[in-house]
Amino acid sequence: MNDMRTVNIYTAMMKIPKQRWLQHLLFWLLAFYILLRIFAGSAGIEKIDVIYTLIFIATLLPGIYLNLFVLISRVLSRKRYVLYSFLLLLCVFATACLNILTFSKLTDIILPGYYFISYYEFSDLVKFSLVFTGITTLLKLSKGWFLLMETRNQLARLEKENAETRLDALKKQVNPHFLFNSLAGIYSLVLQNSAKAPEVVLRLSDFLRYVLYETSGERVDLTKELSAMNDYVELQKLRAGKEAEVEIQLPSDTTGRQVAPLLFLPLIENCFKHGIKGASGPVFTKIVFRVSGDHLQADFENNIGVSADEGARKTQGIGLVNLRNRLDLLYAGRHELKISKEKERFTVNLTIPLYGKTPLPGN
Repeated sequence: MNDMRTVNIYTAMMKIPKQRWLQHLLFWLLAFYILLRIFAGSAGIEKIDVIYTLIFIATLLPGIYLNLFVLISRVLSRKRYVLYSFLLLLCVFATACLNILTFSKLTDIILPGYYFISYYEFSDLVKFSLVFTGITTLLKLSKGWFLLMETRNQLARLEKENAETRLDALKKQVNPHFLFNSLAGIYSLVLQNSAKAPEVVLRLSDFLRYVLYETSGERVDLTKELSAMNDYVELQKLRAGKEAEVEIQLPSDTTGRQVAPLLFLPLIENCFKHGIKGASGPVFTKIVFRVSGDHLQADFENNIGVSADEGARKTQGIGLVNLRNRLDLLYAGRHELKISKEKERFTVNLTIPLYGKTPLPGN
């Protein structure tokens, strides 16, 4: 969070002078003022001091900009640190030599009306060059670092927005999937003039109310989620009839726990599609939810029926694909999904971390 605030402050400062040339001008105006105060001494600032300071700065410019635009971008950026250090020292010594040459020879040619000498020893000029080169290098690198951090934060925001969009799309695919199956069951009961139809409609109404109004967030109360899943199982039991053995076990300790919504719906749907629909012999579905520490374990087991409905198989495949995608987005690297198929038995084991009582790492 502190890094983010620092990046935002730096970004705001950088937006004041948007043009690069203006940033450089402000830096050299500040440098000119500081050097002028140093060179003028206590006697006060005179015209000769201004000219001397301007010439002094002019001798610094070639070496500094050679470092900024060539050495850093073409040598240091490629991590050739030894070569960069050697060339930087060479550049510093060359800057000191240029200063001596300028004040001892060139000023007499350029400004014949003035008499200038180099007031500083070679070692002092090297120090001046090192200071300015060091400051400008740090400014250059810090600017690049802040821009990199800003880019990374933008990418992180885009990735989060993309993940949220994908999750929303997957959840919207789950809801019509469930509604289609339930309405088909109600239609079948109505055709049979079954007395169970009104009860099925009421259970469907309760379940849809939960799906539409309680699952819009990233997390839902575990107690409500499991209660809704139990209602859905009861709804499916009404469709399945007395010949189907359906069992669901819910944990008692769910208070204060949260979980991503509608994760278990496709697995419960598959239990009934695999086993009950198209089954020719005894059918069963067993669903067990257990809270173990900070994790929820969900086990789904059913017999394998033979269904002739190819469309149902395709819809079932969509449900499992959506589930895998949602798990990868919500619990990447922190969930476990096992699917096994034996002779007449289909088993799914899902383990996911819970939110709530104990904060989980990375949440």
